[in-house]
Amino acid sequence: MKCPYCGKEDTRVIDSRPADGDTSIRRRRVCDACSKRFTTYEKIETIPVVVVKKDNNREPYDRAKIEGGILRACHKRPVSVNQIKKAVDEIETEIFSREEKEISTCEIGELVMRKIQNLDPVAYVRFASVYREFKDVETFMDELKKVLRTEAEEKKRGK
Repeated sequence: MKCPYCGKEDTRVIDSRPADGDTSIRRRRVCDACSKRFTTYEKIETIPVVVVKKDNNREPYDRAKIEGGILRACHKRPVSVNQIKKAVDEIETEIFSREEKEISTCEIGELVMRKIQNLDPVAYVRFASVYREFKDVETFMDELKKVLRTEAEEKKRGK
């Protein structure tokens, strides 16, 4: 493993432990050349998934795109990075557990929307407005009314 600080390949593991609910291994490493410490994660390699876009183009699955979309939707909202990471992990688990080689962007978008809805209603509406490509204010208001109804129902159940 190459040191991220000095670039030398003389690193060694000083601690290993399970991470992410035993789906990966967290390793603390130290560089023999510069003595700096860093952490790496080892995950099980899954079958490569190809994402089918709306125009039928295909591209490799990229976790960073899901993270980026959720981060943009949650910008300046009370949602922690850990909550976002957990949501992306859960979405990724659903994608890979299907054991299919291809998944459409529509299916990914729906998975993301279900997860975001549980994180923050404002983030959900932000994401939905981009994902569903609202054409006018009425369509946007319809989605907002659904969110408000859901929140009202949850408050009734909580009382």
